[in-house]
Amino acid sequence: MIPRDLHPGAARNLFLVLAPALLAFRLWLAAVLPVTGDEAYFIWWGKVPDWGFYDHPPMVGWWVALLLQISDAPWVLRLPVVLQPLVLALALASFVRRRDPRVAWLAALLVLLAPASVWNVLITTDTPLVYFSLFSGLAFVRAVRDDAPRWYLLAGVLLGGALLSKYFAGLLALACAAFLVWRPTRPRIMGLALLLQGAAPFVALNLWWNWGHCWANLMFNLYNRHEDAGLSWRTPLLYAAMMLYLLTPAGVWRLWRDRRGRAALGADDSGRALLVVGLVPLALFAVLSPFKTIGMHWVLSFLPFVLAAVALAAPARTHRGLVRTFAGLAAVHVIAIGIVAALPMETWKRLRIYDGIVLTAAAPQLLERLEPWLADYVPATDGYSPSVTMSYNAGRYFAVFGPGSSHARHDDILTDWRRHDGANILVLRRSPPRESDYAPYFREVEYREFELRGARFHVVLGRGFYYAAYREGVLEPVRSRWYAIPAWLPAGPCYFCQRYFPDRSCRAATR
Repeated sequence: MIPRDLHPGAARNLFLVLAPALLAFRLWLAAVLPVTGDEAYFIWWGKVPDWGFYDHPPMVGWWVALLLQISDAPWVLRLPVVLQPLVLALALASFVRRRDPRVAWLAALLVLLAPASVWNVLITTDTPLVYFSLFSGLAFVRAVRDDAPRWYLLAGVLLGGALLSKYFAGLLALACAAFLVWRPTRPRIMGLALLLQGAAPFVALNLWWNWGHCWANLMFNLYNRHEDAGLSWRTPLLYAAMMLYLLTPAGVWRLWRDRRGRAALGADDSGRALLVVGLVPLALFAVLSPFKTIGMHWVLSFLPFVLAAVALAAPARTHRGLVRTFAGLAAVHVIAIGIVAALPMETWKRLRIYDGIVLTAAAPQLLERLEPWLADYVPATDGYSPSVTMSYNAGRYFAVFGPGSSHARHDDILTDWRRHDGANILVLRRSPPRESDYAPYFREVEYREFELRGARFHVVLGRGFYYAAYREGVLEPVRSRWYAIPAWLPAGPCYFCQRYFPDRSCRAATR
């Protein structure tokens, strides 16, 4: 299928054949894949849109809110990420064509066929981040090439959109700033000022929302999510293996092996800028990897720049081999996903996470089992993922009962436990409940359990909720653990403390 002579015309024709085929596969996958807990979390952001949300800046919630005006079908809500590989590939083809028309479609093919481009159809904060980061980076390279103020400003505006998507856009900002100050000239200093000016309104919006909401994004990303961080020799190896997978062994080898091509690419300012925006953020992740597990989705924003560099640096004799490797891996992924989709759910019964699989894939059946109680009880679960998964399928919100975790505490904004004082509350669990987690907070507690598709679920039926006891037993530890705002952040309104603890401080003793 891969032509022996992968000249520009042949590469373009191959792209025109593979792009619709991959798009059809991704649309099918987006339609049949159950909505995951993280996706349901972001979908609920879209159902209750705001200027910000607990874990991350608000961009993905805004996008989902717009798509919900069309439909809440999974394939509709996933359209931005389903179309992403095609959009990125075409954008890079247009960009690379200006530098070397001979490899424009090679770059497009590498982006289109990269492993994550095959299977990643999930709604995440990285979906808008990748779009904004790519176009910001390309605008920045164009600005560097032409010393053009309007391109620096555009790069800054797009960078602002990326920062309103996820804070990892800050790595792109650092890469751009480092490039401009490394060998400063008057146009570059002016360019840095324009870059910052373009991003500033978006940063100001996020800071304003955080100031009025317990500094939730900063608390989560700077403090709360890193409770499990620690030095490990395994996590750098895991990061290296992950990058080898995402870029493919052939891509990594060519990037390392083609030193002459890299040198030629780095011989001018725009080529160096392309290498910097792609490789510097990945290098910073490598520095961080001994202390923190780097998520696969964290690096997706920077892969297109690296793949463009691979295409530009690789000798012509290697092009066919590169595309064959990428296409072969893509075909393996498609076949493997097809096989997994055809297997019955019970195939995975021995997996430790099987109950989570059932909850995700069979949520409508779970709701049928809960139906006898839903009219008389406030629905809840013991964690954010099952709560939002059930919420999406039920069309009504399931609260998170209990302390939960440092992640996804947007429930603290949505749920006001004062309003449920004296109410009956149902808690769905995947693990057996402990008496001490429920008896102190209800007048009467009843425990039920049932089996669905080979997984066992537990139902806690709490009657007569004691809000005062819950406030001291659950909400107070949450306040002291995850709402201990450091003194260096300016004091502002905090929904959690104002709602439950107007008489107590949400300030940390030391940070």
